[in-house]
Amino acid sequence: MNRSAVLYCLVMWLSTSCAIVWGQSPAGETDMRIGIIGLDTSHAVAFTKEFNGTDAPSELQGMRVVAAYPQGSADIQSSVQRVPEYTRTVQELGVRIVDSIDQLVEQVDAVLLESNDGRPHLEQALPVFRARKPMFIDKPLAGSLTDAVAIFLAAEHFQSPVFSSSSLRYLPGAPEARQGAVGDVLGCDAFSPCSLEETHPDLYWYGIHGVELLFTVMGTGCQQVRRVAEPGTDLVVGVWDQGRIGTFRGIRPPAHHDYGGTVFGSTGTQYLGKFAGYGPLVVQIGLFFRSGQPPVSKDETLEIFAFMTAADVSKQQGGAAVSIESVLAEARAAAVPRLQALGVELGQP
Repeated sequence: MNRSAVLYCLVMWLSTSCAIVWGQSPAGETDMRIGIIGLDTSHAVAFTKEFNGTDAPSELQGMRVVAAYPQGSADIQSSVQRVPEYTRTVQELGVRIVDSIDQLVEQVDAVLLESNDGRPHLEQALPVFRARKPMFIDKPLAGSLTDAVAIFLAAEHFQSPVFSSSSLRYLPGAPEARQGAVGDVLGCDAFSPCSLEETHPDLYWYGIHGVELLFTVMGTGCQQVRRVAEPGTDLVVGVWDQGRIGTFRGIRPPAHHDYGGTVFGSTGTQYLGKFAGYGPLVVQIGLFFRSGQPPVSKDETLEIFAFMTAADVSKQQGGAAVSIESVLAEARAAAVPRLQALGVELGQP
């Protein structure tokens, strides 16, 4: 072998080795296998296309969705009816279908919990937590605030990284506003569609998109919530620390289906951009799978769900102010017995 050939082989070996060290893989190879739980939402298909596409961004190189367990919701017909079509679609994208969550966990390195029915998420998440594999849980994180608290308690107990987010968190302009694009954020008005599903608290099902956008800009620190509810509209007003006010407007037909918001800052006012697709969220998921570091804190996610829960309580009380801490305290008290009923004893191996 001549000197040029030796040098070429050395360069290729070093390139491959560096790629492995830095969590990447040579072109066409997979070094992180991803599994999906729940094929009853279009997100499962959209996210698979992002990871498995030939034009996937550099952050997703070497990652691939390889397996899926289809069962998501057992009784929400709009979800159940989607499973056959979405199963066929992901199979065409190279994803194999497995018969159980346990089987899925054995075959993958990270998990996307995608079912849009939040009620079974806690039970579906536990096998992943026990295996200590990173997991993204799509909206809604859970079907109750108690289960949302329990999910994070279980994740901490099993030392398993997890996070949840709506794609609206990455609406153009929202992260920049939080980082000071208009100075100190004094307030925000966010809006999104807010269709209702009788099995879930009112805002959990779809209003969560706009609520997540609101918290992306405002951050944590909401203290109390009031809600005005009419058949076509919900208006929820939150009071944050230092007297800052944020609002969420949930819209239903005949109002136009749209997402957005306005940020009020100490140096300017900014209108948030249009929905930019799932790509920015999927990139964050990919980075999280590599690092194990959630891009959204547990505290912020729980405050989002407390905000929505407090809005329901306010509605029941005719629009009275409801404190975030009161609903969180009730959920924390119920979360431990909920986990015990599922065989999880906190503080024990």
